Amino acid sequence: MIMKKYFSLFTLFFVFACCSQEKEINKKTSSKASPILLADPTIFFDNGIYYLYGTTTGETPLNGNGFMVYTSSDLKKWNGPSVAQNGLALKKGEAFGTQGFWAPQVLKYNNKFYMIYTADENIAIASSNSPLGPFVNESKAPMFGTGKQIDPFVFIDTDGKKYLYHVRLTNGNRIFAAELKEDLSGIKEETLKECISGILPWENTQNVSWPVTEGPTVLKHNGLYYMIYSANDFRNPDYAVGYATAKSPFGPWEKASDSPIISKKNVGINGAGHGDVFYDKNGKMKYVLHTHNSNSGVSPRKTGIIDIAFEGTKIKADDKTFILLEE
Repeated sequence: MIMKKYFSLFTLFFVFACCSQEKEINKKTSSKASPILLADPTIFFDNGIYYLYGTTTGETPLNGNGFMVYTSSDLKKWNGPSVAQNGLALKKGEAFGTQGFWAPQVLKYNNKFYMIYTADENIAIASSNSPLGPFVNESKAPMFGTGKQIDPFVFIDTDGKKYLYHVRLTNGNRIFAAELKEDLSGIKEETLKECISGILPWENTQNVSWPVTEGPTVLKHNGLYYMIYSANDFRNPDYAVGYATAKSPFGPWEKASDSPIISKKNVGINGAGHGDVFYDKNGKMKYVLHTHNSNSGVSPRKTGIIDIAFEGTKIKADDKTFILLEE
Protein backbone atom coordinates (compact mmCIF):
# COMPACT_ATOMS: atom_id res chain seq x y z
CA MET A 1 0.00 0.00 0.00
CA ILE A 2 2.85 2.32 0.91
CA MET A 3 4.69 1.43 -2.32
CA LYS A 4 1.55 2.17 -4.34
CA LYS A 5 1.24 5.52 -2.61
CA TYR A 6 4.83 6.45 -3.40
CA PHE A 7 4.42 5.23 -6.95
CA SER A 8 1.29 7.38 -7.39
CA LEU A 9 3.08 10.43 -6.00
CA PHE A 10 6.05 9.81 -8.28
CA THR A 11 3.71 9.44 -11.26
CA LEU A 12 1.95 12.72 -10.46
CA PHE A 13 5.30 14.48 -10.05
CA PHE A 14 6.55 13.08 -13.37
CA VAL A 15 3.39 14.14 -15.22
CA PHE A 16 3.57 17.62 -13.61
CA ALA A 17 7.22 17.97 -14.57
CA CYS A 18 6.55 16.90 -18.15
CA CYS A 19 3.61 19.28 -18.47
CA SER A 20 5.67 22.14 -17.07
CA GLN A 21 8.51 21.36 -19.45
CA GLU A 22 6.10 21.21 -22.39
CA LYS A 23 4.60 24.57 -21.43
CA GLU A 24 8.08 26.08 -21.20
CA ILE A 25 9.02 24.69 -24.61
CA ASN A 26 5.78 26.01 -26.11
CA LYS A 27 6.41 29.38 -24.47
CA LYS A 28 9.90 29.58 -25.95
CA THR A 29 8.64 28.48 -29.36
CA SER A 30 5.77 30.96 -29.42
CA SER A 31 8.01 33.85 -28.36
CA LYS A 32 10.63 33.16 -31.04
CA ALA A 33 11.32 36.30 -33.07
CA SER A 34 10.09 36.47 -36.66
CA PRO A 35 11.74 38.41 -39.49
CA ILE A 36 10.09 41.65 -40.57
CA LEU A 37 8.97 41.23 -44.17
CA LEU A 38 8.84 44.73 -45.67
CA ALA A 39 10.38 45.74 -48.99
CA ASP A 40 11.33 49.29 -50.07
CA PRO A 41 11.54 50.24 -46.37
CA THR A 42 11.88 53.63 -44.74
CA ILE A 43 12.46 54.61 -41.10
CA PHE A 44 11.22 57.89 -39.65
CA PHE A 45 12.54 59.02 -36.25
CA ASP A 46 10.42 61.27 -34.04
CA ASN A 47 10.47 61.97 -30.28
CA GLY A 48 12.64 58.97 -29.42
CA ILE A 49 10.64 56.47 -31.48
CA TYR A 50 11.61 54.84 -34.78
CA TYR A 51 8.73 54.22 -37.19
CA LEU A 52 9.25 51.60 -39.89
CA TYR A 53 7.12 51.46 -43.04
CA GLY A 54 7.46 49.64 -46.35
CA THR A 55 5.93 47.59 -49.13
CA THR A 56 4.13 44.54 -47.77
CA THR A 57 5.38 41.40 -49.50
CA GLY A 58 4.29 38.60 -47.18
CA GLU A 59 1.14 36.55 -47.48
CA THR A 60 -0.83 38.44 -44.84
CA PRO A 61 -4.39 39.82 -44.70
CA LEU A 62 -2.86 43.31 -44.81
CA ASN A 63 -0.98 42.71 -48.06
CA GLY A 64 -2.10 45.20 -50.72
CA ASN A 65 -4.34 47.14 -48.36
CA GLY A 66 -2.00 50.01 -47.48
CA PHE A 67 1.13 50.47 -45.37
CA MET A 68 1.92 48.74 -42.10
CA VAL A 69 3.90 50.49 -39.38
CA TYR A 70 6.28 49.02 -36.79
CA THR A 71 7.78 50.95 -33.88
CA SER A 72 10.96 50.64 -31.84
CA SER A 73 12.88 52.62 -29.25
CA ASP A 74 16.24 50.94 -29.89
CA LEU A 75 16.20 49.56 -33.48
CA LYS A 76 16.44 46.03 -32.05
CA LYS A 77 13.05 45.17 -30.61
CA TRP A 78 10.18 46.04 -32.95
CA ASN A 79 6.51 46.16 -32.08
CA GLY A 80 3.59 45.87 -34.43
CA PRO A 81 1.79 46.04 -36.63
CA SER A 82 -0.71 46.48 -33.81
CA VAL A 83 -1.96 50.07 -33.82
CA ALA A 84 -5.20 51.51 -35.15
CA GLN A 85 -6.64 50.27 -38.45
CA ASN A 86 -5.29 46.73 -37.91
CA GLY A 87 -1.71 47.91 -38.06
CA LEU A 88 -2.10 50.08 -41.17
CA ALA A 89 -0.77 53.63 -41.03
CA LEU A 90 -2.41 54.23 -44.41
CA LYS A 91 -5.45 52.19 -45.33
CA LYS A 92 -6.88 51.57 -48.77
CA GLY A 93 -10.08 53.56 -49.19
CA GLU A 94 -8.90 56.50 -47.11
CA ALA A 95 -6.32 57.68 -49.62
CA PHE A 96 -5.49 57.34 -53.30
CA GLY A 97 -4.90 53.84 -54.59
CA THR A 98 -6.52 50.47 -55.14
CA GLN A 99 -3.42 48.23 -55.38
CA GLY A 100 0.37 48.26 -55.59
CA PHE A 101 1.06 50.25 -52.42
CA TRP A 102 4.83 50.67 -52.70
CA ALA A 103 7.80 52.60 -51.35
CA PRO A 104 6.46 55.12 -48.79
CA GLN A 105 8.41 58.02 -47.30
CA VAL A 106 7.29 59.89 -44.16
CA LEU A 107 8.34 63.43 -43.31
CA LYS A 108 7.32 66.20 -40.94
CA TYR A 109 6.50 69.61 -42.42
CA ASN A 110 4.74 72.56 -40.78
CA ASN A 111 3.92 70.47 -37.68
CA LYS A 112 2.13 67.84 -39.74
CA PHE A 113 3.19 64.39 -40.90
CA TYR A 114 3.12 63.48 -44.57
CA MET A 115 3.39 60.15 -46.34
CA ILE A 116 4.32 60.23 -50.00
CA TYR A 117 3.92 56.88 -51.69
CA THR A 118 3.19 54.86 -54.81
CA ALA A 119 -0.14 53.22 -55.66
CA ASP A 120 -1.52 52.11 -59.01
CA GLU A 121 1.92 53.01 -60.45
CA ASN A 122 1.47 56.66 -59.60
CA ILE A 123 2.47 58.97 -56.76
CA ALA A 124 0.22 60.46 -54.09
CA ILE A 125 0.62 62.22 -50.77
CA ALA A 126 -1.43 61.83 -47.59
CA SER A 127 -1.25 63.59 -44.22
CA SER A 128 -1.78 62.76 -40.55
CA ASN A 129 -1.43 64.23 -37.07
CA SER A 130 0.66 61.23 -35.99
CA PRO A 131 3.38 59.05 -37.52
CA LEU A 132 1.12 56.10 -36.70
CA GLY A 133 -1.58 57.51 -38.94
CA PRO A 134 -4.19 57.37 -40.12
CA PHE A 135 -2.69 59.03 -43.20
CA VAL A 136 -5.54 60.38 -45.31
CA ASN A 137 -5.79 61.79 -48.81
CA GLU A 138 -9.31 63.16 -48.99
CA SER A 139 -9.16 63.98 -52.70
CA LYS A 140 -8.02 60.42 -53.43
CA ALA A 141 -6.12 61.84 -56.40
CA PRO A 142 -2.56 61.21 -57.57
CA MET A 143 0.01 63.95 -58.13
CA PHE A 144 0.29 63.29 -61.86
CA GLY A 145 -2.46 63.02 -64.42
CA THR A 146 -0.59 60.99 -67.02
CA GLY A 147 2.19 58.45 -67.23
CA LYS A 148 3.55 56.01 -64.66
CA GLN A 149 5.68 57.22 -61.76
CA ILE A 150 6.94 55.33 -58.70
CA ASP A 151 9.40 55.55 -55.78
CA PRO A 152 8.94 59.15 -54.56
CA PHE A 153 11.36 60.95 -52.25
CA VAL A 154 10.96 64.50 -50.94
CA PHE A 155 14.13 66.48 -50.27
CA ILE A 156 13.98 69.87 -48.52
CA ASP A 157 17.10 71.93 -49.20
CA THR A 158 18.79 74.30 -46.76
CA ASP A 159 17.21 77.26 -48.58
CA GLY A 160 13.73 75.84 -47.98
CA LYS A 161 13.09 74.73 -51.56
CA LYS A 162 11.48 71.33 -51.91
CA TYR A 163 12.20 68.71 -54.54
CA LEU A 164 10.52 65.51 -55.59
CA TYR A 165 12.84 62.75 -56.78
CA HIS A 166 11.00 59.88 -58.36
CA VAL A 167 11.14 57.16 -61.00
CA ARG A 168 9.41 57.42 -64.36
CA LEU A 169 8.73 54.28 -66.34
CA THR A 170 10.13 55.48 -69.68
CA ASN A 171 12.36 53.09 -71.64
CA GLY A 172 13.56 51.80 -68.31
CA ASN A 173 13.16 52.90 -64.71
CA ARG A 174 14.73 56.38 -64.84
CA ILE A 175 15.16 58.77 -61.93
CA PHE A 176 13.80 62.31 -62.36
CA ALA A 177 13.72 65.46 -60.22
CA ALA A 178 11.33 68.39 -60.04
CA GLU A 179 10.74 71.28 -57.68
CA LEU A 180 7.67 70.83 -55.51
CA LYS A 181 4.95 73.37 -54.90
CA GLU A 182 5.03 74.98 -51.47
CA ASP A 183 2.03 72.98 -50.23
CA LEU A 184 3.55 69.69 -51.52
CA SER A 185 0.48 69.11 -53.69
CA GLY A 186 2.38 68.71 -56.94
CA ILE A 187 5.44 69.66 -58.95
CA LYS A 188 6.37 72.72 -60.98
CA GLU A 189 6.17 71.02 -64.36
CA GLU A 190 8.69 73.34 -66.00
CA THR A 191 11.41 72.14 -63.61
CA LEU A 192 11.15 68.42 -64.43
CA LYS A 193 14.52 66.93 -65.38
CA GLU A 194 15.98 63.46 -65.82
CA CYS A 195 18.81 62.62 -63.40
CA ILE A 196 19.96 59.01 -63.74
CA SER A 197 19.38 55.95 -65.90
CA GLY A 198 20.99 52.51 -65.88
CA ILE A 199 23.93 52.59 -68.29
CA LEU A 200 26.83 51.20 -66.23
CA PRO A 201 27.68 47.47 -66.14
CA TRP A 202 26.86 47.08 -62.42
CA GLU A 203 23.45 48.72 -63.03
CA ASN A 204 22.38 46.16 -65.63
CA THR A 205 24.18 42.88 -64.96
CA GLN A 206 21.66 40.85 -66.97
CA ASN A 207 21.89 43.20 -69.97
CA VAL A 208 18.12 43.65 -70.22
CA SER A 209 16.41 46.05 -72.61
CA TRP A 210 14.61 47.79 -69.71
CA PRO A 211 17.40 48.89 -67.33
CA VAL A 212 16.37 49.80 -63.80
CA THR A 213 17.53 52.62 -61.52
CA GLU A 214 15.14 53.33 -58.65
CA GLY A 215 14.58 54.00 -54.96
CA PRO A 216 16.30 57.41 -54.75
CA THR A 217 17.27 59.09 -51.47
CA VAL A 218 18.86 62.55 -51.65
CA LEU A 219 20.85 64.31 -48.96
CA LYS A 220 23.31 67.18 -48.70
CA HIS A 221 26.73 67.07 -47.03
CA ASN A 222 29.35 69.82 -46.98
CA GLY A 223 27.60 71.61 -49.85
CA LEU A 224 27.50 68.52 -52.08
CA TYR A 225 24.32 66.69 -53.05
CA TYR A 226 24.26 62.90 -52.83
CA MET A 227 21.75 60.62 -54.50
CA ILE A 228 21.70 57.06 -53.16
CA TYR A 229 19.83 54.70 -55.48
CA SER A 230 19.37 51.05 -56.43
CA ALA A 231 19.92 49.36 -59.77
CA ASN A 232 18.95 46.12 -61.56
CA ASP A 233 15.57 44.42 -61.34
CA PHE A 234 14.72 43.69 -57.69
CA ARG A 235 14.48 39.97 -58.52
CA ASN A 236 18.07 39.97 -59.76
CA PRO A 237 20.56 38.66 -57.14
CA ASP A 238 22.79 41.60 -58.19
CA TYR A 239 20.24 44.21 -57.11
CA ALA A 240 22.47 46.70 -55.28
CA VAL A 241 22.94 50.25 -53.98
CA GLY A 242 25.17 52.96 -55.43
CA TYR A 243 25.36 56.72 -55.31
CA ALA A 244 26.05 59.82 -57.37
CA THR A 245 27.01 63.40 -56.49
CA ALA A 246 26.11 66.82 -57.85
CA LYS A 247 26.63 70.50 -57.10
CA SER A 248 22.93 71.29 -57.50
CA PRO A 249 19.66 69.45 -56.80
CA PHE A 250 19.18 68.95 -60.55
CA GLY A 251 22.68 67.74 -61.32
CA PRO A 252 24.47 66.95 -63.50
CA TRP A 253 24.99 63.81 -61.44
CA GLU A 254 28.37 62.13 -61.39
CA LYS A 255 28.11 58.44 -60.55
CA ALA A 256 30.58 57.22 -57.94
CA SER A 257 33.35 54.96 -59.19
CA ASP A 258 33.15 52.84 -56.02
CA SER A 259 29.49 51.87 -56.57
CA PRO A 260 27.82 49.64 -55.64
CA ILE A 261 28.45 50.31 -51.96
CA ILE A 262 25.84 47.83 -50.69
CA SER A 263 25.26 44.50 -52.40
CA LYS A 264 25.11 40.76 -51.72
CA LYS A 265 28.86 40.98 -51.06
CA ASN A 266 28.23 43.23 -48.03
CA VAL A 267 25.23 41.54 -46.48
CA GLY A 268 25.61 37.92 -47.58
CA ILE A 269 22.10 37.76 -49.03
CA ASN A 270 20.98 38.33 -52.61
CA GLY A 271 18.93 41.35 -53.70
CA ALA A 272 20.17 43.99 -51.25
CA GLY A 273 18.73 47.41 -52.02
CA HIS A 274 15.94 49.97 -52.25
CA GLY A 275 15.93 51.62 -48.85
CA ASP A 276 16.33 54.98 -47.21
CA VAL A 277 18.81 56.92 -45.10
CA PHE A 278 17.99 57.81 -41.51
CA TYR A 279 19.90 58.97 -38.45
CA ASP A 280 19.65 57.23 -35.10
CA LYS A 281 19.22 59.02 -31.75
CA ASN A 282 23.00 59.43 -31.52
CA GLY A 283 23.22 61.06 -34.94
CA LYS A 284 24.73 58.00 -36.63
CA MET A 285 23.79 57.59 -40.29
CA LYS A 286 22.18 54.30 -41.28
CA TYR A 287 20.53 52.79 -44.32
CA VAL A 288 17.43 50.61 -44.06
CA LEU A 289 16.94 48.24 -47.00
CA HIS A 290 15.45 44.96 -48.12
CA THR A 291 17.02 41.68 -49.24
CA HIS A 292 15.72 38.55 -50.86
CA ASN A 293 14.15 36.09 -48.46
CA SER A 294 17.10 33.77 -49.03
CA ASN A 295 19.70 33.04 -51.67
CA SER A 296 17.26 30.58 -53.25
CA GLY A 297 14.05 32.65 -53.13
CA VAL A 298 13.08 36.30 -53.66
CA SER A 299 9.86 36.82 -51.70
CA PRO A 300 8.72 37.68 -49.14
CA ARG A 301 11.62 40.11 -48.87
CA LYS A 302 13.31 40.78 -45.54
CA THR A 303 14.18 44.11 -43.93
CA GLY A 304 17.63 45.04 -42.64
CA ILE A 305 19.82 47.93 -41.48
CA ILE A 306 23.46 48.76 -42.18
CA ASP A 307 25.64 51.66 -40.99
CA ILE A 308 26.89 54.06 -43.63
CA ALA A 309 29.13 57.12 -43.27
CA PHE A 310 30.83 59.88 -45.21
CA GLU A 311 34.54 59.45 -45.76
CA GLY A 312 35.69 62.61 -47.47
CA THR A 313 33.38 62.95 -50.46
CA LYS A 314 32.59 59.23 -50.56
CA ILE A 315 29.96 57.14 -48.80
CA LYS A 316 31.05 53.87 -47.23
CA ALA A 317 29.02 51.01 -45.76
CA ASP A 318 30.21 49.09 -42.70
CA ASP A 319 29.65 45.41 -43.55
CA LYS A 320 30.02 44.30 -39.92
CA THR A 321 26.96 46.29 -38.82
CA PHE A 322 24.36 44.68 -41.08
CA ILE A 323 21.42 43.13 -39.24
CA LEU A 324 18.03 41.74 -40.27
CA LEU A 325 15.11 43.17 -38.32
CA GLU A 326 12.82 40.99 -36.24
CA GLU A 327 9.50 41.45 -34.47
